[in-house]
Amino acid sequence: MHPASRTRPAVPAAVLDRILHQDDAVIVLDKPAGLPVHRGPRGGASLEDWLPALQQGKRHLPQPAHRLDTDTAGCLALGRTKPALAALGALFAGKRAEKTYWAVLRGVPEAAEGVVDAPLRKISSAARGWRMEVHPDGQNAVTRWQVLGTGEGLAWVALTPETGRTHQLRVHCAQRGWPILGDPLYGAAADSGLHLLARSLTLPLVPPVKATAPVPEAMRAAMRRCGWAAEG
Repeated sequence: MHPASRTRPAVPAAVLDRILHQDDAVIVLDKPAGLPVHRGPRGGASLEDWLPALQQGKRHLPQPAHRLDTDTAGCLALGRTKPALAALGALFAGKRAEKTYWAVLRGVPEAAEGVVDAPLRKISSAARGWRMEVHPDGQNAVTRWQVLGTGEGLAWVALTPETGRTHQLRVHCAQRGWPILGDPLYGAAADSGLHLLARSLTLPLVPPVKATAPVPEAMRAAMRRCGWAAEG
């Protein structure tokens, strides 16, 4: 046995249950919150530990085609072959992949729907580390939002990013005065974690791919307070 294989963390038994869509070219996975997509410099568990279980006879390990923050749950697309990964990369780069997120906000927007158009840039300091901020010299960033329900000072919203900047949804919501519930960087931490879900993903492939992620248990109590009815 290769030494590296003895130190690899065990793949969770339920990994295959998190497949939302699978065909010969693409897997869409329901990534759990708290699991980074890539292994960091300090090591630790990551989605990379799951890839052998998702290979399922293919020549190469499947690879993520886009980013999803560590603390964000939900739809993540992986290419199962090199041509598939290139095709997915072109879709995301060309802004042709349709992504919808659900979030619970601490605060209620002033209207039923709207757009945040605020450029973002990365900053860092020794005291706080790195983060993103709204700044006129930053990169263009646009997010559409729609309120789906409210209750007890919270709002359940659908967020549709037209650009894919790092922490875009988190910063845009905080900038408008309604940070995402449980966001320790741009709002306030919560025991139940960040209430942000990559709810659905549509890929205009042939045939088209569409996947929907279930609401994670950690988000359900707050969403019920906003009028969400549990899924069957």
